[in-house]
Amino acid sequence: MTAADIERATRPGGLAPLFDPRSVAVVGASDNPAKWGYWLASGALTGRHRRTVHLVNRRGGTLDGTPFLPDLAALPDAVEHVVVAVPAPQVRGVVSDGLAAGARCFTVITSGGAGADEERALARLVTGHGARLLGPNCMGVVDTAAELRLSWGDFPAGQVGLVSQSGNLALEIGRLLARAGQGFSRFVSLGNQRDIDATDALEALVDHEPTKAIAAYVEDFRDGRRLARALTAAHAAGKPVLLLTVGRSEASGRAAASHTGALVTARATVEAVCRDAGALLLESAGEVVDTAVCLLAGAGAGAGAGAGVGTRRRAGTAPRAPGAQSTPGAQRTPAAQDTPGTRRARVAVVGDSGGQGALAADAFAARGLDVPPLSEPTRAALAAQLPPGAGCGNPVDLAGAGEADLTAYARIARTLLSSGEAEAVVLTGYFGDYASANPAQERHECAVAAQLAEAAEQSGRTLLVHTMARDTAALTVLRGRGIPVYERIEHAAAALAATEHLRTTPPAPPAPPQPPPAAPPVSDGGYRTTRELLRRYGLAFPDAEFVRSAADAVRAARRIGHPVVLKAMGLAHKTEAGGVALSLTDEHAVRAAFTAMRATTGAGHYAVEAMVTEPHAVELIAGVRRDPAFGPVLMAGIGGVRAELLGDVVLALAPLTPEHARDLLRSLRHAPLLAGWRGAPPVDVDAAARALCALARAAVEHPELAELEVNPLLVHPGGALALDAHAVLAPTERPRT
Repeated sequence: MTAADIERATRPGGLAPLFDPRSVAVVGASDNPAKWGYWLASGALTGRHRRTVHLVNRRGGTLDGTPFLPDLAALPDAVEHVVVAVPAPQVRGVVSDGLAAGARCFTVITSGGAGADEERALARLVTGHGARLLGPNCMGVVDTAAELRLSWGDFPAGQVGLVSQSGNLALEIGRLLARAGQGFSRFVSLGNQRDIDATDALEALVDHEPTKAIAAYVEDFRDGRRLARALTAAHAAGKPVLLLTVGRSEASGRAAASHTGALVTARATVEAVCRDAGALLLESAGEVVDTAVCLLAGAGAGAGAGAGVGTRRRAGTAPRAPGAQSTPGAQRTPAAQDTPGTRRARVAVVGDSGGQGALAADAFAARGLDVPPLSEPTRAALAAQLPPGAGCGNPVDLAGAGEADLTAYARIARTLLSSGEAEAVVLTGYFGDYASANPAQERHECAVAAQLAEAAEQSGRTLLVHTMARDTAALTVLRGRGIPVYERIEHAAAALAATEHLRTTPPAPPAPPQPPPAAPPVSDGGYRTTRELLRRYGLAFPDAEFVRSAADAVRAARRIGHPVVLKAMGLAHKTEAGGVALSLTDEHAVRAAFTAMRATTGAGHYAVEAMVTEPHAVELIAGVRRDPAFGPVLMAGIGGVRAELLGDVVLALAPLTPEHARDLLRSLRHAPLLAGWRGAPPVDVDAAARALCALARAAVEHPELAELEVNPLLVHPGGALALDAHAVLAPTERPRT
């Protein structure tokens, strides 16, 4: 093995032996179409004019004129990529033989052994020799540009790179792409990810010129921070990432020791990562395909993708910005989360009937897109081409003009595309179906389809077609020219809204790297300890003293000054447990509250704290939870006792910048409360943002804490004050025996 071979196999994004090997050996090849070995072998042979292909089966045989060799030792020369499709007990032996034959990459279709430990040992064997392993238990790899097909099934060629932990989902996406006139540039089935993981594959797609959009289905995020960096790199390269993942995990269902644990779910964390890295988290294979086709509209063969609404970009140029945002438990409409001040994309709708046009307009408006009235000059230009009484506003009602003359579709679309009054034009209704009823119209309808595509290309605007037709010749023309075609109007609206969101929402700036933790670890998560920890990081708290008896509480209240608050220590949810008494105005009230609280809670320690009554204040909640894949995740939202009821929170990876923290607060559904509601003065959002940054930094520098929370964080016109705090220690791992 030469130094060049090692570099070719292992440099970041440079998985050349996986995607475009000089030679391939399929071990377990078969001439039986019912077996995996047949599909792997026949797929490998499609690229034999480009690379050397060896087929291995100890029983002998041939396929398409290529004889089966008995084992890898019989190869006449070194092999770069070995595909392993043999029973699990034979895998390790095949891999050992492959390493001896000089292999730099292994794709293991079957499992790698009897369990995870054997698979990890297999990965160590491979990587210890400077090679790479895809799988085990994967469906294979496809690179259509490199003519590499090492998988089951047919994969249409196109511009979408797919990384998936599900083989069947990949087949579904492939079929949907083919129906839409698109396909794959690359497909990587991850399997059990014992070496090559989702981030490796994503990084390789970022560097892959034929890939214009990236789709990914990931269940196991592993090193989530590294994955987030890959998503950010894809955005910077102008390659939007459309992500699918599972909706729930054990973390979202467990009993939480704090509000943070209940509100920071696994799904919500991934949503926040996508938003800040410039990716879209979608819900289904259909959404992925619909959005990808819309993103690639007008790209054409060899042209650039990632073009958003209103612009058709050259290859490699980045869309203005991806991102999506949701609250836990409810997926927000992407277009509804536009960055403040961003103008919404304008959409013009053209329909065969008033009903379809009106419903289409409603669908796009509901997705946060603008369906504005057209100007008088544009209305006049349309009226000159339509029958008397036709609707010339927005939506435009053709009123039978298309049936009378098919070219009316192209003329009206061209007028709207070139008007400058809409970034996207949507044609909804019957077009594409005329030849179904009258085959003599097929040639004419196809010619009009070409005119529609030409109008979109010349205008530099986006044209979408929603039609009741399916798979007709005219629709084939549209798809072949890069015009998205949708069978349901809500799918067109969702795809266009997602595309516009990618274009308009900038990813968050990364926080500066933090030094390694230098602070001594925290030994407990009680209020007193947590309060002192956060005070060191700059959070302000009311004056307080900690006591154990009623007499001590009375004396503490006298020193602090009435009114005071009495809190029982050691309770995660003090208010619900009867562990908080407010507005104690004299010694008698303090003593009575202490006696009642001790009887109710049985607590041994209490805090006496100054009562804070700031006018026009808003209660926030802020917390950090340590996610097993993504590390510390900050949560901020509307707080107090209604935090979980409202569920109005936003998430971000910690640490973060003050600018990012301000943007998070302003994106809350109840953000108008912070800006001043019904004549109230605005609160100090900058002070709240600084408090969030301090909390995030404390969590990052104290990895012994699984959760860290302030609730409520009282934000008022003059600053921010933490009224309660709580921490949860991370469980200590038991040594393995």
